[in-house]
Amino acid sequence: MATIQAAKRALRAQLKQRLAALSDLEKLRQSQAVTRKLLSHHRYQSAQRIAVFLSMSDEVQTGDIIRDIFHQGKLCFIPRYQPRSTHMDMVRLGSLEEINQLPVTTWNIRQPGEEDCREEALATGGLDLVLVPGLGFDKEGHRLGRGKGYYDTFLERYSRHLSEKPYTIALAYQEQICDSIPVTENDFEIDEIICAGALEMPEK
Repeated sequence: MATIQAAKRALRAQLKQRLAALSDLEKLRQSQAVTRKLLSHHRYQSAQRIAVFLSMSDEVQTGDIIRDIFHQGKLCFIPRYQPRSTHMDMVRLGSLEEINQLPVTTWNIRQPGEEDCREEALATGGLDLVLVPGLGFDKEGHRLGRGKGYYDTFLERYSRHLSEKPYTIALAYQEQICDSIPVTENDFEIDEIICAGALEMPEK
């Protein structure tokens, strides 16, 4: 286990360097390509309840995806992380305009405050699709997060509460695709990865 954690730390450092070297223009180009692929995907088109992350500067930009979710009349859920724990809920975002009014966390991510009472996805029927961030991914569907375990814990809790697991799609820059990701038994696998270039994944 200690060896796997050390390998994860080393790969995180390497991926952060790769992402830091990407220009804003290249990030925009790849984000637009990923967005086009996602919006035409049958899983996205058929989904009514979608969880999406509010992107940080080194992640595929999700603004146009969120805009389309509201334009299509779908329900949009965003993460609310609890600091100093691994607990995360997916809570409903009422409108596109709300985003800029949300408080900013220490991670520089906007999210509703704890006192902000909102519909929580697990309590009201679950999710059809979860769009997942991360630092790195491989073609087997393994994911390297930032080390907090929020998504792993959320999806494990989801599977305990609801029988149907939501379909998961990771949104990635080409530079985030790795030959292999070190994983433990607690790391969940992504159903599919969408990136700007071609990526063949085995059928799940």
